[in-house]
Amino acid sequence: MVGTGNFTHAQGILARLNQHQQLSPIGKPLYRAAFYFKEALQLSLGHNNVNNNLVTSHPIMPRTPTPFDVIFKMGAYKVFSEVSPLIQFINFTCNQAILESLEDADRIHIVDFDIGFGAQWASFMQELPRNRGITPSLKITAFASPSTHHPIELGLMQENLTQFANEIGISFELDVINFDSLDQQSCFSLPIFRASENEAIAVNFPVWAASGQPSALPSLLRLIKQLNPKIVVSLDRGSDRSDLSFPQHVLHALQSYINLFESLDAANVTSDALNKIERFLLQPKIESTVLGRLRGPDKMMPNWKTVFASSGFSPVPFSNFTETQAECVLKRAQVRGFHVEKRHAFLVLYWQGRELISASAWRC
Repeated sequence: MVGTGNFTHAQGILARLNQHQQLSPIGKPLYRAAFYFKEALQLSLGHNNVNNNLVTSHPIMPRTPTPFDVIFKMGAYKVFSEVSPLIQFINFTCNQAILESLEDADRIHIVDFDIGFGAQWASFMQELPRNRGITPSLKITAFASPSTHHPIELGLMQENLTQFANEIGISFELDVINFDSLDQQSCFSLPIFRASENEAIAVNFPVWAASGQPSALPSLLRLIKQLNPKIVVSLDRGSDRSDLSFPQHVLHALQSYINLFESLDAANVTSDALNKIERFLLQPKIESTVLGRLRGPDKMMPNWKTVFASSGFSPVPFSNFTETQAECVLKRAQVRGFHVEKRHAFLVLYWQGRELISASAWRC
């Protein structure tokens, strides 16, 4: 059920945003970001009815993607990866941490809660050692929601990864599990996995993987811990703050996306390409950030780092090589203004001194 407090706050924020006539998907970063947050709030309120000051709700889910969305999303992803170092920073940093933790394992099992287009794993395959005459084996178990991945998108991803693996001589297998079908009440039981004892397991678990169900984070971490992974890599874009009240959460997330939109403006891409990146890649993430909090209770939860620690995970510092590699990614970027900084055990990507995303690695 939607918390009545959060629902009331959502109405208030939406009313304020509607007072600004400049809000549009075209214009300054502030107005564009605020427009998409207004749309997300409007979407959430559209699922609810208010009768006698009581809130009744239907399940709040983001819009379901269409086949046309898949086509535009793929094009937007390609442009985004070319004009911004963000995706390469994510892929190279997480891949290097996984490779170092797995050492010379021949049978690798990746459990991925944010598979996207699978581009990260194509580059990962290229780095797998092919020595001692042994063919590396890579299995990926991907959790994907129908609200974020159309079946056509998943089919294309599987076809592309399988073909690429065959070309470079790697044994490859991909299983996709409907994330929405998992039962939180049963703590996401393990029988859904087909793991072998001799597999080295690594987990890709960005913080936003639980943004649609913030209260499920402890249960998901318990599941991950049962897998006994060699490493868990995580990402935080700073916009999913379950430790803040709903209004503060929305304002904090809005500022995070304003920073990202400003970095995209600096790349001097066409307005059409910019609109597609924001509409097909970023707007669904904004909707998930807003709707996830509305779906949960009014009460705040501990910060995700606290939840990781209380679940038995400890941060693992990135190697000097990983940090150097991240800096090299930025040197190749078309735009100046990005920099990487090590903050405790985290690697943080900044734009003009403002945090865009942080990467971290954990062991249990």
